[in-house]
Amino acid sequence: MTATSAANGPLNGIRVVEIGGIGPGPHGAMMLGDLGADVIRVERPGYDFGDDEPDFVLRNRRIAVLDLKSSADRITLLDLVAAADVLIEGFRPGVAERLGFGPDVTAALNPRLVYARMTGWGQSGPLSARAGHDLNYISVTGALNAIGRAGERPTIPVNLVGDYGGGSMFLVQGVLAALVERSVSGRGQVVDVAMVDGASVLVQQILSLHQRGKWNPARGTNTLDGGAPFYDTYECADGRFVAVGALEPQFYGELIRGLALDPAELPDRNDPARWPALREVFTRRFLQRSRDEWTAMFAATDACVSPVLDFDEAEQHDHLTARATRIEIDGLSQAAPAPRFGRTPAATPSAPPRCAVSATDVATEWRIAPSPSRPERL
Repeated sequence: MTATSAANGPLNGIRVVEIGGIGPGPHGAMMLGDLGADVIRVERPGYDFGDDEPDFVLRNRRIAVLDLKSSADRITLLDLVAAADVLIEGFRPGVAERLGFGPDVTAALNPRLVYARMTGWGQSGPLSARAGHDLNYISVTGALNAIGRAGERPTIPVNLVGDYGGGSMFLVQGVLAALVERSVSGRGQVVDVAMVDGASVLVQQILSLHQRGKWNPARGTNTLDGGAPFYDTYECADGRFVAVGALEPQFYGELIRGLALDPAELPDRNDPARWPALREVFTRRFLQRSRDEWTAMFAATDACVSPVLDFDEAEQHDHLTARATRIEIDGLSQAAPAPRFGRTPAATPSAPPRCAVSATDVATEWRIAPSPSRPERL
C-alpha cells in the first residue's frame, strides 16, 4: 500500500487534511490512515523528515510543506480542504481563524467538511486559551488522583490517559460519528475534541462507584487501583514481575491452587482490613520462582496471571505473534492497525514519508479523480 491510496480498509476513499502538530492529532490521523483514509499532513517550511529516526505515528500519509502565513500557500491549503472530507487541526482556539482557515471559511468552501479541532481544554471555558499537557488534563478530572500506591503521590500513567485515551480515541470517534451523520444530512460540522472531556468520560465507571460511596478516595485502597492483593503486580525471583488479575472467586481459586497455598490458612480476601496480610503471603510466594516459571505454571489456567513484558519481549509474545498484533515496516517493529474488519481489512501501513509532495498536485488529484469506492452517501 502507498500513502496516496489505501487499497483496503473501511475508510477507503475518505480524504483527510491534517495540520501538523504533536500528540493526539497525529495519532488520530494515523488511525484514520490505518483504516484506509487518504491522509495528507501539512507541515511548516524547514520540516525535518528525520530519515534516521522515523516517527511511526506518521505512517500512512503524505506530507506537504506550506507556509500558512503566506497568502499563496493558504489558498493551496483551502484548495485541499475544498476536496477533503475531514480537516484536523490542533491550534489553540482562534488561531486557525486568524490564519484564514477557520470553520466559517472552510464550510463556505466545502459544506460537507468535518472540521475536527483537537485541543486539551476545548474551544470554550476559562482555560481554553491556556497551555497544557496530558498530565494537566487528567489532573483536573480526578483521573490522576486515582492512580498510585497507598500513601504515595499520584503515579504518572505515561501519556496514555489524556493524550491518547482522552484525545486521539475521541478524535477518531468524533470524526467517524460526524461522517455517519453527514450520510444522513449531507452536511459537515465542527467536532470540538478536548482531552479534558475525553479523560472525564474514561473515568465514568469509577465516578459512578464514587457517587455511590463504593470508591475510597484514598489512592491504592480499592479493588482496581492496586489496593486488592489479588489485582496487583508481584516481583519474582529474577527481579521481573507478573500481573495478577484474579478478581472473580473462581479465578482467585485458580490463583491459590497455582501458588500451592491452603485457602483455609489465608486471610479473608473479602475483608479489606486483611489485604496487607494477604499481600504479604503472595509477595513471599512469588519471590520463590522466576517470572517465566510462574508464567509457564499458570499458562493453562484461568488464574489471570500474566508476565509483565517490556516492549522487546512483547514483540515475541506467542499470542501477539499469532495475531500479528505487532508488525514490521521497513525493518522496524510497530503496532498493527486496529480494530480488524472481516470484509474490508486494513492494508499493511506504509512507512512514514521521507520527502514532501506537492499540495497543489494532491488538491488537483482529489478534485479531478474522485475515488470510485467512496460511497456517495458519505
